[in-house]
Amino acid sequence: MDGQRRSWTGPRRALSILMGVLALAAAPAAAQTMIVGIDEKVTWDAKGKQLFVAPGKDAVAVVDISNPEAPKITATLPLMNSVFGPPVNLAISPDGKLAVVANSMDWQKDGDAWKPVPDNKLYVIDLTVTPAAQVGTVEVGKQPSGLSFNRAGNLLLVANRADNSISVLSVSGKDVKLVDTVAMGEQVAHVVFTPDGKRALAAKFPGHKIALLDVDGQKVTYSKFDMPVGLWPYNVDVTPQGTIALTADNGNAGGSDGHVDTVSVIDLESTPPRVIDRVVVGDAPEGLAISPRGDLAVAILLRGSNVPPQSYFYNRNGSVVVLKIDYKTVTRVGEVEVRGLPEGVVFSPDGQYIYVGNYMDRDVSILKVEKNGRVVNTGKSLKLPGQPASMRGAK
Repeated sequence: MDGQRRSWTGPRRALSILMGVLALAAAPAAAQTMIVGIDEKVTWDAKGKQLFVAPGKDAVAVVDISNPEAPKITATLPLMNSVFGPPVNLAISPDGKLAVVANSMDWQKDGDAWKPVPDNKLYVIDLTVTPAAQVGTVEVGKQPSGLSFNRAGNLLLVANRADNSISVLSVSGKDVKLVDTVAMGEQVAHVVFTPDGKRALAAKFPGHKIALLDVDGQKVTYSKFDMPVGLWPYNVDVTPQGTIALTADNGNAGGSDGHVDTVSVIDLESTPPRVIDRVVVGDAPEGLAISPRGDLAVAILLRGSNVPPQSYFYNRNGSVVVLKIDYKTVTRVGEVEVRGLPEGVVFSPDGQYIYVGNYMDRDVSILKVEKNGRVVNTGKSLKLPGQPASMRGAK
């Protein structure tokens, strides 16, 4: 790893920076919009006991962030959403015209109580109309979870946790169609494209690995090449330059346990790609996002904010760990407290603001990236009509 860093000298580094700038300039202008999935079926009581309540109050909120410190909700769609799984079960197309939302879990009666069972619905939302409106539903695999568009906006991949598969969907305007299913052999939590659209990375959650996929048009192939990352990788993202990928290694199968966990760093320029570092961040990173500029990333820590208060690792609030990215070197440079059970996270299109959904407090914390790269909590927030389980912006 150190040798790789030393060998990166002036001309090659300048070329990489130039390529990153050109790639960002060629990308579609990001919309000033984010979407928030709201789950009102799962909650925790004062003693930290998880409760399942009757369905019917879930929603997807469309939020205008053009005024970054005073975002406003422009539409609320009555669509079922789930806190089960990584908080990336929805996405906005790169041109900002379309959104898709996967419902991971359906809700069924179980005597006098309720229980979750895997669903297979993918909702399609038109963001070009006012207010935004659902225009379709596509059936994919069981328990669809993390999903992503390619940069061209014409292909969509969805990780199906209960089916151990990835759904491949074509996108043409408002028409979203299932065109293939890729067997993965074990559970996958999230999947994301590389910027050139020729590869994708899938998080093998219980396998503690990241799988590499090859993409040729609408044909997606899994060649059985996996990279060992930290324990329980829940989330994965790629820098806009395509140099490295980061994984949020949750550490405890989707929850806090009081022990530190990591963000793994994958070198995507090596042949084959490989893990080159692991950065200790804290207890239970779940949300993860890389700045549109590629110079910062944030890992969202649960920090025991939904466990029984008598637990030794209980904290009222979660936090945001800030990671500086310098080519392939990733360094932990700060931590900012937010509120209870933070899940999703979104950067503003210019990379100057960060929005964090706090499930327990039913709001979104607004953080600002200062000129020196330091991240601060503005103290401002957006109140939501429910518990934010997932969040995504255009990228």
